[in-house]
Amino acid sequence: MLKEFKNFIMTGNVIDFAVAVIMAGALGSVIKGFVSNIAMPFIGYFAGGMNFEDLHYAMDGQEYASLAAAKEAGAAVIAYGSWINTIINLIIVGLVMFIIVKAYNKTKTPAAPAAPAGPSDNDLLSEIRDLLKK
Repeated sequence: MLKEFKNFIMTGNVIDFAVAVIMAGALGSVIKGFVSNIAMPFIGYFAGGMNFEDLHYAMDGQEYASLAAAKEAGAAVIAYGSWINTIINLIIVGLVMFIIVKAYNKTKTPAAPAAPAGPSDNDLLSEIRDLLKK
């Protein structure tokens, strides 16, 4: 059983999958840093200086200066600004993955065109039969 497990782990697919998971985690942190440190301030600037992270709705009906102030006061809040950030993050991740896959597909060599299919065996036999009839 140990030998079978070793063979399973050492197959190329499992190793490739493990590398992909590790790379996805690293890429995720890079993209998260890009979104929070570069994209969101840029988007906030063009949205009139709005900080999406602070957008919230306090369930107790009071208004708080920021999300942190509402949480500090112990109010139940719906932090929809965080959700907006998550959606923007998803769009940016999708765009980055699209660009990566598109660049990868350009590096692959195109498959050689298939040789034109000749007549089938039945066509050849029919042709021989017709020639023999003449």
